[in-house]
Amino acid sequence: MTHLIPRLYRSEDDYWRLRAFLRECFTLNGRREMSWHVVRFDHWRWHLNINYHKQNLNETIAIWETASGHIAAALIPETPGNVYLQLHPAARTPNLEEELIAAAEVGLPIHRPNGTRQLQIWAHANDSFRKGLLAQRGYKHGDWPEIQCQRSLEGELPPVKLPPGYRIRALGEQDELPARTWLSWRAFHTKETDHLYGGWEWYLNLQRAPLYRRDLDLVVESPSGELVAFCTAWFDDVTRSGMFEAIGTAPEHQRRGLALALSCEALQRLRQLGADLALLSSYFPTAQNLAVKLGFAEVDRMDAWVKTY
Repeated sequence: MTHLIPRLYRSEDDYWRLRAFLRECFTLNGRREMSWHVVRFDHWRWHLNINYHKQNLNETIAIWETASGHIAAALIPETPGNVYLQLHPAARTPNLEEELIAAAEVGLPIHRPNGTRQLQIWAHANDSFRKGLLAQRGYKHGDWPEIQCQRSLEGELPPVKLPPGYRIRALGEQDELPARTWLSWRAFHTKETDHLYGGWEWYLNLQRAPLYRRDLDLVVESPSGELVAFCTAWFDDVTRSGMFEAIGTAPEHQRRGLALALSCEALQRLRQLGADLALLSSYFPTAQNLAVKLGFAEVDRMDAWVKTY
């Protein structure tokens, strides 16, 4: 590829161009997540970043492009100091890889109270070149891998099995968002006090994501009518792939197969929309166990590499 010009993110037009770039990378990489899936980019932009980390896109996303404007690479910090290298497979060279890492070290580390800086960069477990380059630059292998799993949506799918009295449905209108967000809090923050719950308005931002669909935002209703489990799936019609983000159950309703039933329903709905591939990434054993029950197989593992300087 010709000489590349680095620059910072400028406008909403770059957001849409990056989405097209990530779709192209995903397709050319054999639908493996060597760069982010477009769903992950949307979820980061409309939920994680706008609701929590609030990074300025014009200061944190860097783009490398050709003189004609074709994007070849990008740096995106999922959280401050936690950076992913997005590379077009035709543009990847040792020099470009090192240039991206060097740029991240200058512009994207977190500054710690003791005066040092810290940066975390991710590499696939089988990417010996990037791992070697990171080691040479002083990075240490982290302990929190991301397991990337996939399953075909062709052939037989697992059946939806719910305990008596429970039912699956799509999330309702805005008046149901307080119950839905309170359920998320209870499912994911079991060790935190409830006064830290931040309200429900953040869900409106999530629903602004281009690929959000109410018919894939599923909940389980208990016999008493209470929301007790959720599973949000996403469908990208361009790559005919679906992704799970996120799945959870209220503590008192766990171990009843609700998350499994929801996920099976989501797989069936994804296939009905035209998806032929489903993706699920996990960091925790509970999520990995669910993936196995759903027929997913591990295809890749991402490892974090950390440098303090």
